[in-house]
Amino acid sequence: MDQLPIFVNLKGRNVILVGEGEMADAKRRLIERAGGMCVDASHKDARIAFVAIADEDDACAAADDLKARGLLVNVVDRPENCDFTTPAIVDRSPVLVAVGTGGASAGMAKAIRQRIETLLPETLGPLANAISAARAAIRERWPEGPQRRRALDQGFAAGGLLDPFGNHAPDTVEVWLKAPEEPKGDRIIEIALLSDNPDDLTLLTARLLGEADHVFHDAHVPAAILNRARADAVRHAGPPPLPAPEGLSLFLRLPSTHG
Repeated sequence: MDQLPIFVNLKGRNVILVGEGEMADAKRRLIERAGGMCVDASHKDARIAFVAIADEDDACAAADDLKARGLLVNVVDRPENCDFTTPAIVDRSPVLVAVGTGGASAGMAKAIRQRIETLLPETLGPLANAISAARAAIRERWPEGPQRRRALDQGFAAGGLLDPFGNHAPDTVEVWLKAPEEPKGDRIIEIALLSDNPDDLTLLTARLLGEADHVFHDAHVPAAILNRARADAVRHAGPPPLPAPEGLSLFLRLPSTHG
């Protein structure tokens, strides 16, 4: 990755905004929408800043002064001068989908965001809030962490009771908690990859990589494929042991032509 995508909590916090006009107004709306408070460059209690000045020399001078004070700075329309960039946002609060291109093309980010907008139902935010409110009940039904994670993975899977891409009623989470089906136990799934190109992953393989607790793999499986796994999945070079580790384990094999 060229940049680390993070979500910053701005609620009640000061954010320096330098500039006037349409560019500055757009950033002001974004900051205030996230709960931040816009202040001028003289303010001392701020950690990030936005510079929205049309003149390049003036914009760079303002950015340099703010950076010298230790602030992280975004300079509108000048990605080469930015410490961070702002993505195109799909808002289904509390669910946010951020699409960034590292400043390469805001138009591309917007086009991707518009397509994602059509996929995510308006009920996604209320579903996330309902799951958050049910944390105690979820822990009570599935006290062990791995068991609880598998139950959630099954619920969120395509066609599952909690499928994020489905339309949900207000009692969806309550119905899911009362469902008799228990999460699948420890198991190993062997996957013969089509190639060493991550674009060739099937939808099923991509989904399993997002769910697996352990990923075992041939030595020649590239990092580009392994990086599609959950960030906290444990990776192992070589075949899996018997009996299987706790949870879902995958064994990724490349075609024999790769040795």
